[in-house]
Formats: sequence, structure tokens, C-alpha cells
Amino acid sequence: MANFLDFEEPIKEIIDQLEQAKELEEKSKVDVSKTTKALEKKLKETRKEIYSKLTPWQKVQVSRHPDRPYTLSYIDAVTNGDFIELHGDRNVKDDKAMVGGIGTVDGQSVMFIGQQKGINTKMRQYRNFGMANPEGYRKALRLMKLAEKFNIPVVSFIDTPGAFPGLEAEERGQGEAIARNLMEMTTLKVPIICVIIGEGASGGALGIGIGDKVLMMENTWYSVISPESCSSILWRSWDYKEVAASALKLTSADMLENKLIDGVIKEPNGGAHAHPKEAFNIVKKEILKQLSKLCEIEPEKRVANRIKKFSSMGVVNEGKA
Repeated sequence: MANFLDFEEPIKEIIDQLEQAKELEEKSKVDVSKTTKALEKKLKETRKEIYSKLTPWQKVQVSRHPDRPYTLSYIDAVTNGDFIELHGDRNVKDDKAMVGGIGTVDGQSVMFIGQQKGINTKMRQYRNFGMANPEGYRKALRLMKLAEKFNIPVVSFIDTPGAFPGLEAEERGQGEAIARNLMEMTTLKVPIICVIIGEGASGGALGIGIGDKVLMMENTWYSVISPESCSSILWRSWDYKEVAASALKLTSADMLENKLIDGVIKEPNGGAHAHPKEAFNIVKKEILKQLSKLCEIEPEKRVANRIKKFSSMGVVNEGKA
């Protein structure tokens, strides 16, 4: 059963009408093809109208849509099921919130890494809601180093509300694990493509987000803090989350304008959750396009470009002594 957000109510009404028309045709054998065609056209137009003017907060809601495909769905689709998951950080345990392994995309071997959220309550608990512990980031680094050893490009799918903030995570060195990933990814000799497919929150996202190409899907967000947390800090209430979402400039359009990402991947009409197969194909084409360009560049030049790109972000003001 499909889920709908508050602002998707007009879409839900048309889909309900469409289902009723099809049910009527099935039961009474009455030809309602004209009606269904008209409703399908109206559905397409309504989706287009609603999704063409989403507010930043609504985009945050879409990024969290319960029907939105997660990392393993993308990996399975772009590799046509040719994916071998690798486990463990060889130190503590296997973090289920961080997944990774080797697959092929049109014959090209790729190391995939990403945060995985659960598709139901039980799986969400199993995956820790996509919030990785230090061993998750250390597993990701182990796989990236393995990819470098065998000259395999890396593709990361980012979708997390943040790294796990628990006491045990801090005791095992959460900050150090993320910081080490930032340092190591900066100088990794193989091509790295990072795709934000949902939520890109805080250092939890950045821990696998240093790449030659950092791309955001159209209805995703990328920021140091979530709108709710920002609202609770500034106003001591979640009531101002919509204001915070606008002020944070966290949408794909804002991030591209501020030159913090390299591109935006257009989503199907109505979002990736409405047409997941179409979204998979779009992402696969983009990955192949970027890989073909990056693989032609010498490793040393690629690393130099990567360092230059991230070093040029932000503004530094040096005071006089």
C-alpha cells in the first residue's frame, strides 16, 4: 500500500479514483478506458505541478518518504543483482547501518558503499535507522582501501540522519573514524563518485562523501544539521523547522549554486518513490557517464583536483598580527 505525504493528498485522490475505475471495469466489464486515460493524464499533471514548487521543508519530507528506495535497492538495480556484500571492519563487528561490496555496472567492477535504512520497523532497528557506528566507517574505509589495491572505482550512496550519537560510539572513536575517512578519501587513487539519495546529514554523511564527483538527487538534502535539530537549538522547539530548512540552504539547487556539489540528478515526475525503476536507470546512466570521464584522468591529477575542489570551499579571513 502506497504512502502519501500531506501535500500529496491531491495525488492520492486521483490514484484512488483511478483504482476505483479499474475495479469497476473488472467487475462490470464496462469500458472505462477514456476515464482512466483522463485520470492518468491528470495524475501526471498534478504530480508535475506539486513537485515543481516544493519548499525546502517539503523536499526534506520527500527525502524521508517511506516508499523512497534505499541504498541496497539502488545497488541491486544498477548491478542487475550482480553484487557481493562484504562484511566487518576486522576490529569490532559488522555494522548493519553501513553496507558495502563489489558489483559490476555494464561490465565495470565497482566498490559500492552506503548507509542502509530499514524498510519496516524491525529492519529499521536492525539497520539502526541508517546511523552508522565507528565500525561502520572503518568498514567503509577497509573496502575503499581494497578497491584502491585492485584499481576499482568507488561509488557511495549517502542516506543517513547522521552518525550514531550514542555513548558507546563515542567511546569507540566516532569522531576519529569519520575524520580518518575524510583524510583517506581525499587521497584515494581510484575514482570516487558520491550520490546523495536521501538524507545527507552531518559528519555521518560526510564520512563517505568526499569524492571526485558529489551528486545529489533532486529531492534530497545535505547539511551539517537537520532542520528539526537546528530549530530546537535556536528556538528550543521543533515548531520552526520549516524556517530552519529554508535558512540552511540544504536543497540540491542551493548546494549546486553554492558550489558545494558537482551536479543534480533529476528525479522522475513525482519523485523517486513514485517511479523507483526509472530513478534506478537515471542514476545508473549518471554513474556510467561520470566513471567514463574520471577513468580517463591520471590518478595523481584526479587526487590533486579533488583536494583543490574541497580546499576551495568556504571563506577564510586572515586577521593581521
